[in-house]
Parts: sequence; C-alpha cells; structure tokens
Amino acid sequence: MAHIVTLNTPAREDWLHQLADVITDPDELLQLLALQNDPELASGHGARRLFALRVPRAFAARMHKGDPQDPLLLQVITSQQEFVDAPGYSTDPLDEQSSVVPGLLHKYRNRALLLVKGGCAVNCRYCFRRHFPYEDNQGNKRNWQQALEYIRQQPELDEIIFSGGDPLMAKDHELDWLIGELERIPHIKRLRIHSRLPVVIPRRITEALCQRLAQSRLQTLLVSHINHAQEIDDDLRHGMRMLKRAGVTLLNQSVLLRGVNDNAPALAALSNALFDAGILPYYLHVLDKVQGAAHFYVDDNRARAIVRELLGMVSGYLVPTLAREIGGEPSKTPLDLQLRQE
Repeated sequence: MAHIVTLNTPAREDWLHQLADVITDPDELLQLLALQNDPELASGHGARRLFALRVPRAFAARMHKGDPQDPLLLQVITSQQEFVDAPGYSTDPLDEQSSVVPGLLHKYRNRALLLVKGGCAVNCRYCFRRHFPYEDNQGNKRNWQQALEYIRQQPELDEIIFSGGDPLMAKDHELDWLIGELERIPHIKRLRIHSRLPVVIPRRITEALCQRLAQSRLQTLLVSHINHAQEIDDDLRHGMRMLKRAGVTLLNQSVLLRGVNDNAPALAALSNALFDAGILPYYLHVLDKVQGAAHFYVDDNRARAIVRELLGMVSGYLVPTLAREIGGEPSKTPLDLQLRQE
C-alpha cells in the first residue's frame, strides 16, 4: 500500500523559503519516494538536459511513497520518452513566439496575456511553453512598461491575463505596482491570474496579496491549474478561502494527461474536490502538441468518451469544457459541444 511522504519541513514556513526548497535531481526525488530502483523511472534522468527538473518539497509531500504511478510524480519526473521526436509536435505549438512587445501576447480581441515572470515553482513535463524564449521576454519593469503602453493604446482590451511562467513568482510589491498601473487604464475591467503556484506552494497566497486584490477596482479571477484531486490539501483550501474572502472568482483549468487523469472517476473526484475547495471547474484541455510531451497525449475520441462518462457522474456545473487551443484562432475550440446537447 502506498503511503504519503512525510517531509521534515516547518508547517508555517513562508512561500519564498518553500520556493527555494526545491528538488532538482531526479535521483533525489526517486530516493525520497523509495523508487530509486524502478528501472523505467530511473532511465529518464537525461531528460533534465531538455527541460530542467524542478519540484518544491511542498508539492512532493503530496506524492505517495512507493507508487511509480503516482499521478503527481508522473507530471514532474523526467522520462526517456521526452527524447522522442514525435511527428506533428513542435517547440511552439500555439504560435506564441512572436509577441507584439516583449512579454505580451495579444492572442484574443478583448484580452491580452502579460508574461509577468518566466520561471515556475514546478516544471511540468507537458508544459506547452517548455521551449519558450523567456530570455527574450523577461519579466522586469522595463518590459512591463512597454506592455502597459501597448495596452493603453488598445481600447478593445478589457481584460488582462497575468501568465508566465507563473505570474505569482512575482513578489507582492511587484504585483501591487502592476495592478496599480492597470487600474489607471480606464478600459481595463478585469484581471485574470493564471497560476500553479497556489497549488504547489499554497503559502504563496499571502494576506498582503489578498488585501491588495480586495482593494482593486478590477474584477479579479484566479485560474488555478490542478490536474488531480491528490493535489488539493488543507493548505490549498485555506488559501482559496482567503481569496474568496477577498472577492476573487476561483476557476480551474486542467490538462487531460495519459496515465494521470485520463478516466472519468479521476476527473469526477477532481471536480468534487475543486468545488469543495470553492473552485469551479473551467477548462479541460487536450494536450498542446509540444515536442517532448507526446507520451501524455489522449486522442480526441477518447477525450470525448471520458467527458461523456463524466457527465453521468457529476452535476453539469462540475463538468469543465473540453477544449483545444489552436494558434492564431480567436478563441479556444470546444470539443464537447455535441456531448452537452445529447
């Protein structure tokens, strides 16, 4: 039987300390989980040359010791399959690597993505931006000021999405400055924050951040990225309650991943755990075809069948929209409209 790993870390340490307390060596992670003798997992160590391994201990603490199929481990552990040159996969699957100004992607008419920071607290092996040129889109005040000037000149924009990397890698004082600048732009009504940090390091949700969001004139949404119910713990639920009290709308987007959550019972458990934490399921994305992640792919027919089964297991409001993002398209492309009409 699998057991939860117990890590010797203080219960109330601050988020910056947890951010620095990170595992970067696959051997260390596998030894921690008593999986160092698993030949398949051990064979993939070289893939960290393609994309660095980075796993905060706060996230590793939710992995099951002795389980080579742990759904959290499989999202972050290096794999020999990352070396496969898969046909139809690319290093820029969403055609994002030509931004309008450094760090700003104006992909949709009324909203633009500001890549606040290039780094992440955790490196997910299926990340569609694992090859993104962050060195040319650095998250600093000079680039932010260029992006803000562009936003001022685009009156059709009413929503700005903080993305990355992970935008909550920015410190509270940096976010305070950015939000203040957006609040001075009359046509901006909403701020959306896409982040995995509240999941892997729930302590990132600070009182200072919540107070700042509560005071903003902008309608604020936080879109978390949670793929499996096992990622949701008491610390995350506490952080979500803080955000709810600050008036933040909480949504979640997941990626359908082979071997991780590609079955209706896992997705039903996830939707129920999300809603119990005050988060509404929003999108279930099929995998973006980024080179190095083909082993996570679930084909469209299988994805639709899973969602069809999910519809019979949970209330309709707990079924996320199955969708694909296609580079250059004006919106995401839903794949489950027909299912919902049946």
